[in-house]
Amino acid sequence: MKILIKIGIGILLAILVYFCFLYFVSYSEGVRAGELIKFSHKGVVFKTWEGEISQGVSESQRFVFSVEDKETQVIDDLNNYQGKMVKLHYFERYKTLFWLGDTKYFITKVEVQN
Repeated sequence: MKILIKIGIGILLAILVYFCFLYFVSYSEGVRAGELIKFSHKGVVFKTWEGEISQGVSESQRFVFSVEDKETQVIDDLNNYQGKMVKLHYFERYKTLFWLGDTKYFITKVEVQN
């Protein structure tokens, strides 16, 4: 019985470490620029902030991103800059986390381009 408890605790710790890794460790960081064409708060159970910028003419030149709820300044900026040219600072997670957003890309800062 003691061995089963130890195995169970080990499995729970492994799961906890895995989710901490997915949440806190970023795969990449960068900046993307384009016209902000969409930003919305969507979802049924988990409401997430999702957006999209156009980086060119074709559909393949679109950058789809998410914003965490705690980034209130970023959310306000994106709501105000709809239709404008923006520069988005982001980080990429290893996997999508459905309660945070639909994408692996999360915006940390927004600048308007002149």
